[in-house]
Amino acid sequence: MNSQELISFKQKALQWANQFEVCCCFDSNEYTDPYSKYDFLLAAGTEHQLNAPTGNAFKALKTFSQTHPGWLFGLLSYDLKNEVEELTSGKENKLDFPDLFFFAPKYLIAVSNGHIEVLAGPADLLETINGLQQLPVNSAPALQLEPKMDKATYLAKVNELRDHIVRGDIYEVNFCQEFFAENASIDPYQVYLNLNELSPTPFSGFFKVDKKYILSASPERFLCKRGNLLTSQPIKGTAKRSPDVQEDEQIKIDLKNNIKEQAENVMIVDLVRNDLTKSAVPGTVKVKELFGIYSFPQVHQMISTISCQLKPELHAVEAIENAFPMGSMTGAPKVRAMELIEDTECSRRGIYSGAFGYFDPEGDFDFNVVIRSILYNEENKYLSFQVGGAITFASSAEAEYEECMLKASAMIKTLKGSH
Repeated sequence: MNSQELISFKQKALQWANQFEVCCCFDSNEYTDPYSKYDFLLAAGTEHQLNAPTGNAFKALKTFSQTHPGWLFGLLSYDLKNEVEELTSGKENKLDFPDLFFFAPKYLIAVSNGHIEVLAGPADLLETINGLQQLPVNSAPALQLEPKMDKATYLAKVNELRDHIVRGDIYEVNFCQEFFAENASIDPYQVYLNLNELSPTPFSGFFKVDKKYILSASPERFLCKRGNLLTSQPIKGTAKRSPDVQEDEQIKIDLKNNIKEQAENVMIVDLVRNDLTKSAVPGTVKVKELFGIYSFPQVHQMISTISCQLKPELHAVEAIENAFPMGSMTGAPKVRAMELIEDTECSRRGIYSGAFGYFDPEGDFDFNVVIRSILYNEENKYLSFQVGGAITFASSAEAEYEECMLKASAMIKTLKGSH
């Protein structure tokens, strides 16, 4: 199957799955990755499901996964931080995603190395999907996007956070801002296809739970488990692509050697090492790659890879809980950074900077970080996306604002109806 046929199949499969109240797909967009088992997974319909509020959600997930061993797909909201630490979330929750939601799928399709397999569902499921009349991909109607805070407020808050760094409260904090549209009518399937075409990324995905949608072009892995190996790949460090090949190559070299970006990255690497230590066989936490540069359609990113051997007595869910929320979206020290995020950001994060992913029957798992993602509540017509970046002592508020706009570019372009 050539790549064009595969793209067509994936679009039809998602079109078919979207008729269910609950469905999701994960698409690596043909990025090769030594930790991924599948290029594409599509799960639809529920045999069993768990919707757990913050409080004992991780414990509920552990029980649910023991009761229903096998494939589970689900999402983890950033607000689960309030269960992991003594923290609260006070802002309005307009998107209203569950804090934790998992399901055992009725239908499951996997693609690896161009080979399509039905893992759950009738044998003729592929015929049903291939027989569908593919919907044409249309641009989204232009939406009126508004920032939750204006630029002046953003700049002032960055400087306020830099003051905390000067005082020694924190070293680094991930500070985010929201763009939103009210009374937004979109076709989430179409918007996702447009976003994925404009910005294909290795951890992209579509997640639908009861009229709430995550349309994700995430480039970042939160955590995965392969056998007894846990691996996390935080992103810290961003540079804009250039259409000029030589200039683009120079930008990559400059990013790799940028002292400020390296400092941001290494602080988060230390934080992730610390998080993994809670789950690791002593002495096994290793930084496999430091300051790797990876290229995506809009940006180059600096990505580091940290791994460890999982203690045999620890359940996979506990390994996730020990590292949650991800260091790249919080800061260092982690708890103080999360307190300042709650104090200074104008929006509730909810599912943004949470994660979605799956557990497989072997007990392995893979979860992304919910960034570069359009979030939509079809019932109240509220659409939102957030973007952010790491604030350190060396940060310039103006440069951080520009980085936010760069990260937002594909989502804005997708939603403005220009394609």
